[in-house]
Order: sequence, then structure tokens, then C-alpha cells
Amino acid sequence: MRGSDLSDLSVFTAVAEHLSFRQAAEQLGLTTSALSHRMRQLEERIGVRLLNRTTRSVALTDAGRRLLERVSPAIEEISSAVGDLTREREKPMGKLKIHTPTVTAEMILAPILREFLEKYPDVELELGGADGLTDIVGAGFDAGISLQEFLALDMTAVRVIPNMPIAVVAAPSYFAKHPIPKVPEDLLQHNCIRFRLPLGSTLVNWTFIKNRTSRRLLAKTDIIDVKGNLIVGDIGLALRAAVNGVGIAYTLESAADFFIRSGHLIRVLEEWSPSLEGFYFYYPGNRQIPAALRALIEMVKSGPAKAGDTAGRKTAKPAVHKAARGSSKSA
Repeated sequence: MRGSDLSDLSVFTAVAEHLSFRQAAEQLGLTTSALSHRMRQLEERIGVRLLNRTTRSVALTDAGRRLLERVSPAIEEISSAVGDLTREREKPMGKLKIHTPTVTAEMILAPILREFLEKYPDVELELGGADGLTDIVGAGFDAGISLQEFLALDMTAVRVIPNMPIAVVAAPSYFAKHPIPKVPEDLLQHNCIRFRLPLGSTLVNWTFIKNRTSRRLLAKTDIIDVKGNLIVGDIGLALRAAVNGVGIAYTLESAADFFIRSGHLIRVLEEWSPSLEGFYFYYPGNRQIPAALRALIEMVKSGPAKAGDTAGRKTAKPAVHKAARGSSKSA
């Protein structure tokens, strides 16, 4: 069946419903003459008269009645399906599959999952995917989350997380046996827990800055070639090893914050700490973005909503301003 056949069958069902060319034309937004021409074309193509018509009235032929009985349910189903898609464009619903390493999901998506799923109960969200996957479309994902350096050129990217400060940490038990480093070069005398990026074989460079000035302006290099007898591919594992006194970890400040505040880790070289560029949502194309994906991106960018009444929202404001200052400082 050609597309014109389906379109003309829609015209036929409208005329059959109203038994009036004028009313059918108004429903379809066509002129009466255009609708009449479409009906003649359909009858000529199939070689069967579907309507008996005079200047005063319109009636179905027997063939027209039999055709209407068969095509009317299909036309209604198609119209319903198109209507559902139109509503989906306006209201988040359906399946949404996001490619993201576990550590990224825990850091970026976990804080807003409950709020998102409660607000959009018609969305079925799936998170996961193999490390190193580059063809998310071929693997059936709608979008992914990654650092900018790993984004494919044919993807649309939306930054959702601002720059993230790095923290250099180790346990009190480790520093009980080793001197606290005062400058980055002191790390060459320490056992450092190195991190391998999940999206490749590259070890993370331990880069340092001071007062927004690259170490390259202060010394021969801004990268310290640290050594250590443990390499991990998970931030959580690196932190756990550091808490257990294995060595010094180079990690995200946000990930280490709890352990620093609880006293399980001591932060060093804070004045030298750089910032890692934030994460991006990426997806194919830049038109007709699914409503569910658009809603998820916006919620990640804005952060979890503050619960409570007006008084609660007032107490939440300082935290927002503090976060904004922190982002500006680390940018």
C-alpha cells in the first residue's frame, strides 16, 4: 500500500461517517472539491465504486460498506497510535535507556531518581551499559553520560554537571607512618592509588594547579608521575582502599566529602587541587528529543527539589547559593 492509499482511505472513512462531503471536508481541513477529487482517485485506483452521490445526498455502496467495516478499526488504531505519540511529546512516558558507568550513575543520577520516577510514573528508566561502549545507538540506548573528551563528534551534548574539584586524600593511619605531602612533588615519595578510566586503558594523570595557574608555569610539568602498587577502575574502590590505609587517592571532592568530614580521610594539597570538567548528557540528533529524556536532563541540571513548605524552601536557599559559589570557584 502506498502512503496516498492510506491517506485516501482516511478521506473515505470521514465521508462515510458523515455521509456529507462538506462536513468531511471541514473535519479534514480540505476543500470540498479537493476531497471529492481524492475520492474519485481512490475509486479509480481500486476500480470499485464506494459511494453513491448526488447533489442532494451521499450513500455507501455495498462495496463501500464492506470496506468501511474492515478499514475503520485500522484507521482508528492508527489515529490512536499517532495521538499517543503526540501526547508522549508533551508528557514524559515510555522507556528511557541511559548508558552510564556505575560510578557516574551514583554521582549524577542517584540523587534525583526518586523525585524523577515519582514525578513521571509513566517513564520506565533503565541505567547501565558496558564500559567503553561508543555506539550507544547500535546498543539500543537513548542517551549516555560521559566526560567531554569521550564524546563522539556526531552526538549532541548538554552539560549537566559543573566543574568538579579534585581532592587528594589518605587515611590518618597512612599519615601516621608517612609524612604529609606539602607540594605535589612530595607525592613521588608516596604509595599512590592510581585510577584507570572506565572508558579506555588510560591511567588518570595527577595534575595540579595553584591559584588557577598551571604547574607548567611554576615547574617543568603540571603532571606528577606518581607511583603505587594498586590500580583501580572504580572511585568507590579507590576511596575504600584509601580509608583502609593503602595509600593516597586522587579523587572527586564530592565523592570523598563524607569520609573527610567523618575523619576517615585527611585531605592534603588542597591549595593545589584542580577541577575536572563536568559531565555531559549526549544523544543522537538535535530534534524531537523524547520528553522523558528532556525532563531527566533538566532535573539533573537543576538538582533534587527541596522538600517542605515555604519555611523549608527559605532554609534551602543558602545551600543553593553555597553550591553556586563553589561551582564558580572551581570553574
